[in-house]
Amino acid sequence: MTTPESGPGVARSGVGDAEVGDDHGVRRREGWRWDVAAVLSFVLAALWVTARLWWRPGHGLRDNRSDQSQFEWMMAHGARVVTEFAYPFGSDRMNVPDGVNLMANTSVLSISIPLTPVTVIVGPQWSFLLFLTLGMAATGASWYFFLSRVVTRSRGSAWLGAGFCAFAPAMVSHANAHPNIVSQFVVPLIAWRTLRLAEPGRWLRNGLLLGLLIVWQAFLNLEILLMTAIALGVVVVALAVGRPALRRGWRSFLAGLGVAAAFSAVLLAYPLYVQLFGPGSYHGLSRLIRGYRTDLAAFVAWSRESLAGDARSAAPLARNATEENAFFGWPLVVLVVALVWWLRRSALVLGLAALALLFAVLSLGREVQLNGRDTGVPAPWAALENLPLLHSVVPTRWSLAITPIIGVLLALGLERVRRLARAHPTARRQIHFVTGTVLLMALLPLLPTPLPTTRLDPTPAFVTSGAWRPYVAGGRSVVTLPLPDNTYADPLRWSSRTGLEMPLARGYFLYPDTRPWAAEPDVALFTAPYRRTSNFFGHVAKTGEIPPITARDRAAAVADLRYWRAGVVVLGRQEHAEKLRTAMTALTGITPTWTGGVWVWDVRPLTG
Repeated sequence: MTTPESGPGVARSGVGDAEVGDDHGVRRREGWRWDVAAVLSFVLAALWVTARLWWRPGHGLRDNRSDQSQFEWMMAHGARVVTEFAYPFGSDRMNVPDGVNLMANTSVLSISIPLTPVTVIVGPQWSFLLFLTLGMAATGASWYFFLSRVVTRSRGSAWLGAGFCAFAPAMVSHANAHPNIVSQFVVPLIAWRTLRLAEPGRWLRNGLLLGLLIVWQAFLNLEILLMTAIALGVVVVALAVGRPALRRGWRSFLAGLGVAAAFSAVLLAYPLYVQLFGPGSYHGLSRLIRGYRTDLAAFVAWSRESLAGDARSAAPLARNATEENAFFGWPLVVLVVALVWWLRRSALVLGLAALALLFAVLSLGREVQLNGRDTGVPAPWAALENLPLLHSVVPTRWSLAITPIIGVLLALGLERVRRLARAHPTARRQIHFVTGTVLLMALLPLLPTPLPTTRLDPTPAFVTSGAWRPYVAGGRSVVTLPLPDNTYADPLRWSSRTGLEMPLARGYFLYPDTRPWAAEPDVALFTAPYRRTSNFFGHVAKTGEIPPITARDRAAAVADLRYWRAGVVVLGRQEHAEKLRTAMTALTGITPTWTGGVWVWDVRPLTG
């Protein structure tokens, strides 16, 4: 007798050594303790990586303070959506008077909204840290359940593969204030529901469930969603070609896929319209950012956040500490090549190998780089980078997408070893010894170390006490010196501490380059377009030098302050604070007062 889920028409031969959807009831009942232990191990690993942030609440991530401030601001925005019914896809709390298109930025609404209670009760800095920590742990847990239920029959194999998926060097690198990238727990769920689309008679339900997951991931990170879609397309084709039995459910698969596409398109239609065509929308990243690529040597190098790595050797191979997207180490690369050869009879393995090679080639950017030097060898990305969607991808992150591929290959390889040991009981000890030795050589050097932190300047009492409130009455803004951008984002952290009640001029966000003389019109900048006064103070903050101040500079300062609807200008702790104070006083003729830990210029008489 067959059930609706076990009939002869169902594509049941799984993607690995397990069967898709096979419950394995007895095994699951006996293994629940292992499941709990696996999840706890991922939580402990995530706490280890973020330990210094938990241990020192006044510290921030040393290698990416700006993104941490931006994500804390985003967490405060999500809470404001819930508590004040604020518009979710844009905000007027930053970049006054133009505002920010949050759909064109990393708004992470699918996380910031659920974490509203944490943000409101203990503050956005803690909801950010919880997002970062639980995002990594949940990624490991999600991959573990997918691998142990769908790909292999062994919880140990699944645990090893899932651990790599969540805590590989590239993931730990992005843990430097990219919680939206390390939180990939939706990806295995999308893969699981995609494989279930072939079930006959359930195309509607399965399509709706997949559509909901797509929407969830879209509000977490669209770049990861694009890579997931490409990866699943390659894997599904490989399975269909290599396993004829799976092709029997193609009608249900296509029907479910159509439902998922239509359902997610309906739910995402307006948000994507805002992102692509709304105020503050842009058309791709700048050529500079699209030039971020993976150095060929980085594939066999060690990440600075791994046990065998250090910053001196890793720095020449990556743009910054947050974009070490490969760094697998040569022993693991050798192991992966050997695994692909050993498991080459598997259609899934061949599909994954082809996918990894594709992603590796795309990550090389326009021109191959080796050990920090251009080789003059062109790469395929040069012909693809200007295409729609692809013009918003940072090419080096294609190598990040290799991480889960390696995780799945490790799980499949260990599962094959387990079966080999069972088939040859007299050699079991030797097989286990060799396997353990190989895995230690390949993975021990990659074990993560805790993320480095640095002490943050405390939020000034001028902000925490609400002393700024009288200055912003009537829709005015707070101008900070220097004005915030991707190199100085502390004012975003200040604003997040007020629940975004303190509006800021300019900020750190992606915004179209609308300058008439722009070399690439409408591509994304990391702040608002050029203003003479913001550039002036940026120069002073960076160099400590005050350029000669002319009447034109003073007129531009007044015009810019009026444009920003400035009510007050504040200057906190800065390396060149004295120079900034002198320059601002000379520009405006207003003498500042020291209030609440900052210098304050009341510019309302100038802005009218």
